[in-house]
Amino acid sequence: MTQTANTHVVIREVGLRDGLQIEKPIPLSAKLELLAALAATGVREVEATAFVSPTKVPSMADAAELAAHLHNYPAIEFSALVASPNGAKRAVAAGLRSIEYVVAADDAFSTANVGRTTAEATAQIDEIVDIAHGSPDFPVTVEVIVATAWDSPFEGPTPPQRVLEIAATARDRGVDRLSIADTIGTTTPGRVNSLIAQLLPVIGDLPLGAHLHNTRGAGLASAYAAVTAGVTRLDASVGGLGGCPFAPGATGNIATEDLVYLLTDSGFTVDVDLRAAIAAAEVAKLAVGHDLPGALLHAGDRIRD
Repeated sequence: MTQTANTHVVIREVGLRDGLQIEKPIPLSAKLELLAALAATGVREVEATAFVSPTKVPSMADAAELAAHLHNYPAIEFSALVASPNGAKRAVAAGLRSIEYVVAADDAFSTANVGRTTAEATAQIDEIVDIAHGSPDFPVTVEVIVATAWDSPFEGPTPPQRVLEIAATARDRGVDRLSIADTIGTTTPGRVNSLIAQLLPVIGDLPLGAHLHNTRGAGLASAYAAVTAGVTRLDASVGGLGGCPFAPGATGNIATEDLVYLLTDSGFTVDVDLRAAIAAAEVAKLAVGHDLPGALLHAGDRIRD
């Protein structure tokens, strides 16, 4: 795909979940303040929390309590990450209408992350879909996120065939969306283009998203490569907050405001207002009590006449 003006890209804000998961737990009141700031940006999709073990990820222990406040923002589609069928049941019971199930493409990270091999995690897609699609009260969509899609911190480069096999299973099991994740921020534009080109024929009409990290300075370039290759959904975290607690060195989420700046200046349209996103990054910085890596948080927007 060649980028043309007015191509719309959906930005999903993941600061409340992926952004906070490696931080010391902050009060629910601080999360709600951050949520209000994020909602003010105009964002239409927000990853709100994770229904996972509170002993493994203490910062997500208040998932159900946070979910009880999401109805205050009816214009936003909220999602939650789950790592097991039990997590999916908890998310649906808490009122989430969209869940994300992560399958790592390498066994070592999958075992470190969820205690199961890639094959074992892939086999649970069926049950996750049944739980979500079988919800009696409201429809719940399922997104499979393929983690370590390009590289593993334990096994090195991920063979693309492993990603394609997970994607094909997800497609066949009736998931609603698929996303590929650069868990440790090592990929580059050429590798992004190559994997997407191989994936698109496999997934057909299944919507494809990407979750990229700027850990080694290539995240924004990789995001641009992704959207010009046909991806229309990207994850980003306010201020560049966050990373993965189970992958050594996995920091540097793409900052939401930096991504908005890049895309809008390149002729794409997004739902997120740049200045409001910078303001939200300031709220995130205060919430966690330390500086954040986002470039625009420090430099601001360009000076205009």
